[in-house]
Amino acid sequence: MRREIFRTRLYSHSNETPRTSAPIDLLIVDGAGGAGLRCLAQRYGKGRGCCMAFDILESAELRSFHRRITILSAAGVFLDGFDLTVIAVALPFLIRQWSIPPDLIGVVAASAIFGMLVGSLIFGHLTDRLGRKAMYMFDLVFFVVFAALTALSQNIWELLIFRFLLGIGIGADYPISTTLLAEFVPAKTRGMFVALLGATWFFGAMCAYIAGYLLLPLGPDAWRWMLGIGAIIALIVIFFRATIPESPRWFASRGRIDEANAVLRHLGAAQVSVPNISSHGWIEMFYKPVLRMTVFVSGFWFCYDVAFYGIAIYTPTILKAFSLGSSGAAYLGSAIVSLLGLVGAMIGVALVDRWGRRPLIIFAFAGLTLLVVVLALVPKPVLAVLVVLFGLATLFANMGPGVLDFVYATEVFPTGLRASAAGFATSVSRVGAILSILVFPGLVHSWGLQKALWLFVAASFAGLVICLLLAPETKRQNLDDLSEIQQPARESLINPHA
Repeated sequence: MRREIFRTRLYSHSNETPRTSAPIDLLIVDGAGGAGLRCLAQRYGKGRGCCMAFDILESAELRSFHRRITILSAAGVFLDGFDLTVIAVALPFLIRQWSIPPDLIGVVAASAIFGMLVGSLIFGHLTDRLGRKAMYMFDLVFFVVFAALTALSQNIWELLIFRFLLGIGIGADYPISTTLLAEFVPAKTRGMFVALLGATWFFGAMCAYIAGYLLLPLGPDAWRWMLGIGAIIALIVIFFRATIPESPRWFASRGRIDEANAVLRHLGAAQVSVPNISSHGWIEMFYKPVLRMTVFVSGFWFCYDVAFYGIAIYTPTILKAFSLGSSGAAYLGSAIVSLLGLVGAMIGVALVDRWGRRPLIIFAFAGLTLLVVVLALVPKPVLAVLVVLFGLATLFANMGPGVLDFVYATEVFPTGLRASAAGFATSVSRVGAILSILVFPGLVHSWGLQKALWLFVAASFAGLVICLLLAPETKRQNLDDLSEIQQPARESLINPHA
């Protein structure tokens, strides 16, 4: 039996004006039983015909399930923040113990981020191909194995290899966890749930600084404990993630309707009939109108990472230069900066569904730009001033793009492209992070700290301009409605009178 899905509009007999304001899906069934034509999903106005099958996911009765999937997704993102940031805490130990030359310091700091570039691109695509849950489980294996091997490294080359492989798992978790969560939680609180993942990243980063401070008494090998803690946490999370079902929206996008129905019934729905959701190849993220959102999400995330990672990775190193050589004061100052970043992320979580995505990200980029300008203009700052200014810059950065990168990446792309596009945007953002980590130390060496900070000014201002021009408002809109708006232009609109 042959089945084909066509996207079309309904036309009246008297003119060429569509009778529906949005397309419908038609399933053509051609087989031994003859030909049939069935309307799978009428989408009038807001598209309620399509998304009614998923209404159970909006139910208040699923609050405990929503909390559970949020916690398990957040646990992975916590590890992302912890494992990426802990290298900043361990770096001074490694430089002293292994005599790492200056030209390799940036490579060590960026090794996991190189892995993220690869992991997010590959596993984002695989998440759309093979399913959310399979990748949701598999990516944590990278955390367990390579965090442990990183802690056991005997030389810098082993460290670089294992951090790169760990980065593949970290990069994979970005599109996997955010996509799965966004496809289960209610529209009216989706922004809060997904933004909470971003906030958890910063909580993990703050815990990395606190762990570094607490482990200092262990002496020269304290860095091994810092790098190995993540493996233990990941091992625990794997077992609990096994209880989460596959996304019914993903099942529908692959034409596996019976399995989608089964998941919804398991969650408490009555007899339902899930519509087919169009499936797309990853290349279609570069066709209009999806291309606009690909440029937007990738662009602002790139700019944010240039500014954020340069500050986050080198905060302990920069502060140590202004703390009379005191490692304790530098780590404590770094923990304060990280704490303010977490406060900013929580402010973003509180405002994302009230204030809206667009005003929040514009306001945050404007505040970040202003603060890095002040940082660049303050001559010979003392430690306390640096901590306050870095902390406030991180607060504004995390309040907007720091949590909205996850939110926008899961909202503005169709279901069949969601993880692939989120993975691509993550990969582009890693280019920004790598650029910042590798270029910033050289600029500091050549120009001094104040002049080098203008790199972050340029990145923040570029992010502000991108958001002013392209940022949409997606607050409280149903995920299926947003998918419909962003259907790639390559799909046919069949006019029976043509």
